[in-house]
This record gives sequence, C-alpha cells and structure tokens, in this order.
Amino acid sequence: MYCDRQLAYFNNTSSMMRHLRSTHPAILQCAEDGNIPPVPRPATDTAGPSKQGRQRELDEALVDMVVKDLQPFTIVEDEGFMAFVNKLDPSYVLPSRKALKTMVTERYNISKEKTMEDLKKADFVSLTADMWSSINMDGYLGVTCHYITPEAKLATVVLGVRRFYQTHTAQHLMEAKALLMAEWGITTKVQCMVTDNASNMILSAQLLNLRHVPCFAHNLNLIVKKALDQTPLINEIRQKARKIVGLFRSSCKAKDKLVEMQGLMGRPALKLMQEVDTRWNSTYDMLQRLYEQREPVGAALSNLNSDTAPLTSFEYNIIQESLSLLQPFKLATTELSEEQRVSASKLIPLYRMLQHKLSQKKGQSAQESTAQLGTHLQEGLHSRCGGYESFRALALATLLDPRFKNVGFGNPAKAQEAEKQITLECASLMRSNTATPGKQFHSSSDIMELCHLNNYVTYTSYMLSV
Repeated sequence: MYCDRQLAYFNNTSSMMRHLRSTHPAILQCAEDGNIPPVPRPATDTAGPSKQGRQRELDEALVDMVVKDLQPFTIVEDEGFMAFVNKLDPSYVLPSRKALKTMVTERYNISKEKTMEDLKKADFVSLTADMWSSINMDGYLGVTCHYITPEAKLATVVLGVRRFYQTHTAQHLMEAKALLMAEWGITTKVQCMVTDNASNMILSAQLLNLRHVPCFAHNLNLIVKKALDQTPLINEIRQKARKIVGLFRSSCKAKDKLVEMQGLMGRPALKLMQEVDTRWNSTYDMLQRLYEQREPVGAALSNLNSDTAPLTSFEYNIIQESLSLLQPFKLATTELSEEQRVSASKLIPLYRMLQHKLSQKKGQSAQESTAQLGTHLQEGLHSRCGGYESFRALALATLLDPRFKNVGFGNPAKAQEAEKQITLECASLMRSNTATPGKQFHSSSDIMELCHLNNYVTYTSYMLSV
C-alpha cells in the first residue's frame, strides 16, 4: 500500500487508475515499464500524527499559494502541477478541487473574523468606493476600509468586491454600501467616503449622510485629459504616436526590426507602450517611451514598407516640453497611490506644488502649443482643486501633519481658521474630560502621556508651535 487513501470500488479499477495517475504518476510509470517499486512498509502508530501534521501543513501552504497568487481551484487537477508536487513530496495527497474550495472558504472566514475584531478596536474609519467593469463587461462595486490601529499603524482592508446587477443609480449604490457597512459592523464609525466625481457616487455618499471627499488622483486624471484634448497640435501628435505604437505592437516584422535597431544603437530592447483612454498617465508613458526610443523607432520605420508616418524633430521637441509639464502630475499621482501612508494631509501641499511647477515650467516653454497646454492645466487645476484649503477636513489634516503645519497653506487666513477650529474642538473635548495640570514636555513619551491624559488644548498648542 503506497498511501492511506480510500477509493470507491465499482467492479472495475477506473478509480484506482485515476488515483495513480494523479497522485503516484512515478509508480504508475514504473509499473508500465515493468519495474515495480517496493511497497513502503506500513507506518507505525507513532508516525501517524506526524504524517497528518505534514498533510495539514502542506494543505495550508497550498491555500496560501492559491490566495496570494489568485490561482484557480482547478490547479490541483493540472497534470504538470500534480507531477511537480509528487516530485517534491510523494507522500502528500493533493486535495480535490471541491476540498480546496472548502479550505479557501474556511481561510476567508477566519480572516474575516480577525478583521472584524480589528475593526471593533478602531474608533473611526474611512471608505473608498469605486465602480468598475470586468473584461466581460460585468459591473462590480469595490469598497475598501482605512483605519488606524491601536498601535498607531495605518491599516487597509477590502470589505468587498460585489457583482452589481442593478442599474448604477445613487439609491442602488447607497443600499449596496449600507449593506457592506452593516455586515462589517462599521456603520456608525465611517467618517467619510472617497469616490470619483460621478454624480451617482457623490449622491450615494450624501444619502448615507457621509462626508464626501473627491478622489484627488481622479481629479488629476480629468484635468490632464481635458488639457491634452484642448491642445490641437499635441492631440495630433498623440494620434500619430498611437499609430506608430500600434504598428510595432501588431506587426511581428515591425517589432523584430525595432529590436534589431535597438541592438545596433545600443539601446535597451524596451517595448513601446500604448495609450489607454481612461488613464492619462498611460499617455505620459507612451510619449516618454517614444521619446526615449526615438532613434531606433525612426530607423525601424525607415526600413519598413509602411505608410505609418514618423514623428518629426519638431514634434519630438513638443513631446519633450509636454513631458516636462506633465511630470509633476505623474509624480503627484504616484505619491497618492501609496497605501501605507496617509494622503489627506498631502492634498493642499500637492496642489500648491503643482501650481508652482506649472508656472515655472510654462515660462520655460519655447513652443506655443506647450505654453497653451500649461495654461489649460493651470485652469483645470484651479477649477477642480482651488477650493481645497476651504475643505475643513483637508485643512485640519494638513495643519496637524508635522511635515506641513501652517506652511502647507497658500492662504495664511485659511491656516489661522483651521488652527482656531482645532483649538475650539480641543477645548470642547477638555471640558468633557478630566484635565491634567500643565507640565513641561521634553520627550515623545511625555507628549504621548499628555495626549492620553486628554489635555488636548495644551497638546495642540505645543505641537503647532514647535
């Protein structure tokens, strides 16, 4: 007996042969070759628990792999995978697809319980929500929760990615979000919801009586896309660039010729990148890669029998200046995409940085079209983000961030107003808590002690003055 697996018997050996092929292919091969391996001696009683422990250990590792790498449950039925596992450990019995699904479900339930316990410890949470479509055009609602742990660590958890069968009305979105909030026990803890600028998303947050914060990265996307579309010459260059990239991504002959030219010119064999309509940074990536590879691309085009027009030196100069104008927006988008750092306090400083960089780089533009692009970017930035310093939550977050404080503001009056609001709130908290007499603070532990003792006004004044 090579393993302890019990098989069903129906007057034939079909089930045994399937088991041998899936679990002991090496033994089956030896049998077909006429070289029967010796049957392992029965395990002693003391070996039983060890074997069972090893089986559970490998089952857990398999579930880890499926979850982390998003593998399908059918992987346990793939012949190559079964043979690979058998080589690693012939004694390990792979679970069936149904059993694997059950194990993954159990892992999810355990993780969910742990996360719910963590959420119970959080005083406040914020949510981000988005609608998206799969490759099959099925609608999904994704909701993510962000909170601070008792250890002062920023935590993020996906509450759900739910198939959305209804029409995407504000009412339906509100109901779906409310169900998720109730399921996770955070209905009374949610302080705000971040979404894009879609009217149904904004209204759904309002129907839930939640503070709505527009997604800054989405605003940047709208600003840059509109500015690019409003600049005729740059629009024409983008169209030519899309055709060039399309040629090298769809023709094997063109791709091979580009690789050849890249090798002859000592350039890295990098693929050209195509623009995606919904993501402005894909436009930046496309133009940047074309500019970097302009010589191999031009040489490859001249050697191909194609009617695709190459970009001229003048057009490459336009691309270079455009990239210089767009680079701060690219950096700001990347900065906001970090999951392990807070972002609310960055919005006002980032807005001011973009204003400053645009004014600086626009003055350096030698071409009329890039100066025009800079003007459109400035107008869009002011229109969509100009009111950030008046947004109470963002102003308070900026003031309380030790990296920025009141220096992060462009309007000193808005900084003073935010400081006054914080002082008033702290005074209110102090009246409702036992205040501790003032003391001198010299170390971070002293400051944390002060905070825990609820002497909020003294603490706030101290932090804003250092």
